[in-house]
Amino acid sequence: MLTIGELSRVTGVKIPTIRYYEQMRLIAPAERSGGNQRRYEPQARDRLSFIKHARDLGFPIEAIRELLELSAHPERPCVDADEIAIRQLQIVRDKIAKLMPLEKELERITTRCQVDHVRDCYVLQSLANHNMCASEH
Repeated sequence: MLTIGELSRVTGVKIPTIRYYEQMRLIAPAERSGGNQRRYEPQARDRLSFIKHARDLGFPIEAIRELLELSAHPERPCVDADEIAIRQLQIVRDKIAKLMPLEKELERITTRCQVDHVRDCYVLQSLANHNMCASEH
């Protein structure tokens, strides 16, 4: 059995987040000790590590819930998990596509600022005047 602190240390998930996942029913409710301290089974560590890795990859809670449900039924087709991952991949690609113009504009305005005083700073001027931007972003 693991305390919530031990579970946090071994998984790298903060204690409030562990409580949140428990409240969201992504992990089983902890048993309580005589002193009302949370005690987690070793399986909670594996499940929490799965959730953390999925969150690190940007999966939303609902997709993680679907993936956890799939993992509980090993006889189901893998294509179901693939579809969830493909959806997440498209979300990431969409975000990248939106970030690329931002990167270009930030690079452009930061390379134009080569003055000594704030009053002449191109970065500040361009932030104050959207018309100075090279493209819509």
